[in-house]
Amino acid sequence: MLYALHELAYQSAQPFRFGAQFARKFWTSPFNPASDTAIGRTAYASAELFESVTRRYGKPDWGLEVVTIDGKPVRTVEQVVWESPWVKMVRFARNVGDLKRAKKPVAAPSVLIVAPLSGHYATLLRGTVETFLQDHDVYVSDWTNARQVPMLEGRFDFHDYMDHVRSMLAQIGPRAHVVAVCQPGPPVLAMAAVMAEENDPNRPASMTFMGSPIDARLSPTVTNVLAEEKPFTWFQSNMIHTVPWPYPGFGRRVYPGFVQLYSFMSMNEERHTDAHWTYFKDLVKGDGDGVEKHEQFYDEYLSVLDLSEEFYLQTIDIVFQDYTLAKGELVHDGRPVDLSKIMDIGLMTVEGENDDISGVGQTQAAHILCPNVPVERRVLYVQPDVGHYGVFNGRRFREEIYPRTRDFIATNEKLCAVPDRSATAA
Repeated sequence: MLYALHELAYQSAQPFRFGAQFARKFWTSPFNPASDTAIGRTAYASAELFESVTRRYGKPDWGLEVVTIDGKPVRTVEQVVWESPWVKMVRFARNVGDLKRAKKPVAAPSVLIVAPLSGHYATLLRGTVETFLQDHDVYVSDWTNARQVPMLEGRFDFHDYMDHVRSMLAQIGPRAHVVAVCQPGPPVLAMAAVMAEENDPNRPASMTFMGSPIDARLSPTVTNVLAEEKPFTWFQSNMIHTVPWPYPGFGRRVYPGFVQLYSFMSMNEERHTDAHWTYFKDLVKGDGDGVEKHEQFYDEYLSVLDLSEEFYLQTIDIVFQDYTLAKGELVHDGRPVDLSKIMDIGLMTVEGENDDISGVGQTQAAHILCPNVPVERRVLYVQPDVGHYGVFNGRRFREEIYPRTRDFIATNEKLCAVPDRSATAA
């Protein structure tokens, strides 16, 4: 019912959005003598703000057709190299000629960046992908909005997520490197253990976890406390809703992206309110830089997707309430997941000192849970003065976290004697 009411509210506001769009054109028209007055600028800013907070934000583009590597432009081709109804594995193939002009080697370590499936699209990692393209052959999991998946495609749960990670690594080939950003940490770590125990040739050469709730019992945040305080049945009753017609996933039970977005924004309500008030004032003043910065952030932040019921509820159960992976009790395909079997896969953890989503200690717990990873193949790093998003994006990520991650991957690439991948560039 909530999902249907949400759609009704959106459709009901459509005439007002049309009015706001007309007002924007009227108050910016060069033929309107009042357009450059205080009244005109205020009216325009009001219409712009209303339209921006009531419109629907679709999946953003990656926008990585050209990246700068060592000061040289390098073209990339966005290739879907493997897919299921639930995800597309996208490779950003770098142009060979451009790499040579940038004096960069064509052969590069293959890195699978596993994007979070927690309400936002994978494009939230645009800056992460762009940075890794400096030195790597980059693949990323681009998850599908659950409301776009027809009921005939069946379920998608935590264990399906693990199997998808394995399929993506198999598609890339032997001993690629995997980077899990936030939510994917537990399923990626669990699948690495399964692949290690089976001596799978496609097991990763290294795994890097950034702000991941590997053991959410440690340094609990507001998110963790909520998950613990509410009984599992509360999440079933209050967070799961049915996709309405006419979406392809009509009838599917999901955790809606707009519910997750509201939860995120309510955690920092004052900050978001101040940001929109500043945006309004910048519109009135004609401060293009301030307006552009705001729009770039919120065009991405307000673009959300739905999660399947079973994946969301199992994540609550496995990661945030029962802690089955951290306690060594997770079972996959009828067999216990044994993290001690990970012996020849490098392990790096990255945390932000001010992370209010995955507290310091939750990610580095992987080092304790994986006792047989050699010391020389471990890196534990806590970045000062950054929050959750600063762990995988922004200036400090580019200048301080990424160089350490790049060196860690290079070290494990050599230790694994990975085959030449010179043929993988575009």
